[in-house]
Amino acid sequence: MNKTPNFSQRHPFLFGFMLIAAAVALFMGAMAAFSYWSGQGGGWGQPQIGVVHVRGVLTNARPVTHWIETLRQKNRVKGVLVRINSPGGVVAPSQEVYSAVSSLAEDKPVVVSMGSVAASGGYYVAVGAPTIFANPGTITGSIGVKAQLKNFKGLLDKLGIEDETVVSGPLKDATSAAKPMTEAERKYMQGMVDDMHAQFVQAIAKGRDMDLEVVRRLADGRAYTGRQAKDLGLVDALGSMQDALDVLRHKAQVGTDYALVEGPERERSLWQWLLSTVSIQWPDMTGEPHWEFRYE
Repeated sequence: MNKTPNFSQRHPFLFGFMLIAAAVALFMGAMAAFSYWSGQGGGWGQPQIGVVHVRGVLTNARPVTHWIETLRQKNRVKGVLVRINSPGGVVAPSQEVYSAVSSLAEDKPVVVSMGSVAASGGYYVAVGAPTIFANPGTITGSIGVKAQLKNFKGLLDKLGIEDETVVSGPLKDATSAAKPMTEAERKYMQGMVDDMHAQFVQAIAKGRDMDLEVVRRLADGRAYTGRQAKDLGLVDALGSMQDALDVLRHKAQVGTDYALVEGPERERSLWQWLLSTVSIQWPDMTGEPHWEFRYE
C-alpha cells in the first residue's frame, strides 16, 4: 500500500523556510529574555538610564522624537543621555528634535554627549539640553543655514530645451533650476535664510544662557573643535560618553546598579536584520522639493 507523503515531503522548500522562521523567532525570544535579565532591559525595579542616539544627516525627526517620548513616559528611566553624531541636516527636523530634547529636560535630567561631530543641526539639537559634553577633538559649531540651488539653464540651452512656466506670482518659481535667479528672488531667498539663522541664534542664546550678540559673532558658519567650543561657552565640559554618563547618574541620583536602554533602532530590512549587514539608504526619487534649507 502506497504511503501518502507528508507535508515536508510534498513541500520541502516551504517546510524548510518554516523551520528557519521558527528557529529565528525562538532565537530572538531567547535573546530578548537574556537581554532583559542580564541588565539591558533591567531586572524588576532596577533603575534605567535612557540613551538617545542622534545619528547622521537629520532628515526625519520622527524616530528620534518618538523614542524621546517613550523614555519620558517611563517612570523607571531616571535620566537621559543624548549621544550626537551628526553633521546637521534639514532645518525643520533639527528643530523638532531640539524641541523634544528641551521638553524632556523639563521632566528628567538630560546630558548631551558629542561624538566625532555635532555640528550645525547637530549642535542645534544639543542646546536643548542643560549640560553638554564634547570630546576635545569633536567638530561642532558650524552655526549657519544654507540653501543650495541649481541652475541648469546653460545645459538646457545646449540641448535645445526651453522651459515655459505659468505662475501665480513673480516669486512662485524663485527656485527654478531652469533659469538664473533675479535680484528680487535672491533678496527673497536671503531673507528666508537670515530668518532661519536668527532662529538658530536665538535657540543657542536661550539654551546656553548667552548674550545674543555674543552668539551672533560666533555664528558665522565656522566649525570649532570641542576644546575651542568649551572656551567659547558653547559646551560645558570636555569628556567622553562615559564621563557624561557619570555626571548624568549623579544628577539623576542613580548608583552603579542600573540598566541602559538605547534607541531608536536603526531601520533595517529583513535580510539586513538577519544577516547584520550595513543598511543601504535609497535615494529619494520623488523630486519634491528640489531644494532644501539646511543647518550645515
